[in-house]
Amino acid sequence: MFNVTFYIRRLHSICGIVPMGLFLLEHIMTNAEVLGGPQAFNEAIERIELIPHNIMLVIEIFGLAIPFLFHMLYGLYITLQAKNNPTQYGYARNWQFALQRWTAVFLFVFLIIHVVDLRIFTKGGGTPISYALLDQMFNNMGWFVLYLVGMIAAIFHFCNGVTTLCMTWGIAKGPRIQTFVSRVMMAVCVLLSVVTVVFMAAYKMQ
Repeated sequence: MFNVTFYIRRLHSICGIVPMGLFLLEHIMTNAEVLGGPQAFNEAIERIELIPHNIMLVIEIFGLAIPFLFHMLYGLYITLQAKNNPTQYGYARNWQFALQRWTAVFLFVFLIIHVVDLRIFTKGGGTPISYALLDQMFNNMGWFVLYLVGMIAAIFHFCNGVTTLCMTWGIAKGPRIQTFVSRVMMAVCVLLSVVTVVFMAAYKMQ
């Protein structure tokens, strides 16, 4: 019998790892250019702008927006069904399970704010993304904290999602390999989070 839920959940996990994961890593690498100074960051943005508008629009709609919406909406559906009990059991995976759901809710709101503010109102309104724009934006402590927390939440959600995918897809079978994958991805999470804190702090130091 064809199990619709099974395949929808597999599609949900793939949408989270491939387009959203690649988008997150691209964001981290591009934003890390600020460590080389304003000019290095602006040049990184200009390289992205070299992609023709029509091609970029197709990528944004079919490669990002549709997979994003599906992953987030179905993820919220899963979240509302989940039963989190980290304080009762206290196991690391149980906390990771709960945090995956909590960050899903937070990221749903954060990404809407991010896309509406920077992509639609700012860039769509004719103001190009630049170091000066973000430097002014992050002078506001509220925006700075929101984006810092948002980036770290996205990093955790992605890294823990990779672990979950390896388990549910049968890539990591057995408790030992699952523990190994989880520890590796949490190490990646810490590394990417440190990089994020460093490049975000650069806006306060330059």
